[in-house]
Amino acid sequence: MEENNKIKFPLSVLKPLISYLKGEEKRLKETKKELKKEDPFIVGNRDEDNSVDSDVAENVEHDRTFAMRKQVSRSIIEIRKTLTRIKLGKYGICASCGKMIDTDRLAVNPTAEFCMTCETQIEKKRG
Repeated sequence: MEENNKIKFPLSVLKPLISYLKGEEKRLKETKKELKKEDPFIVGNRDEDNSVDSDVAENVEHDRTFAMRKQVSRSIIEIRKTLTRIKLGKYGICASCGKMIDTDRLAVNPTAEFCMTCETQIEKKRG
């Protein structure tokens, strides 16, 4: 993997991206807090009604908010990893093969860590 023939993104491109990612991270943290407030198992606002319907509703709401918080946490991690790659000058370089990630892919998914070829291989392995 040769470092010299890589194209680096200019700061004029990276500054708005950094700003966007930091804004998204802040928004996602707020979303995660709000989801926690909605989880009947966390906030202790469980219904006094011990009926099966009430228990099922609480479990469904807990599962829903837990799954959403988990996805939000993954997104926050992706953003932090992307900000680190920017700081290290490795943004836009595939973490697997070291080739440039297509700019169209980055435009659609600014936190993309892998080029499409490597991403496809990873997805196949996951099955």
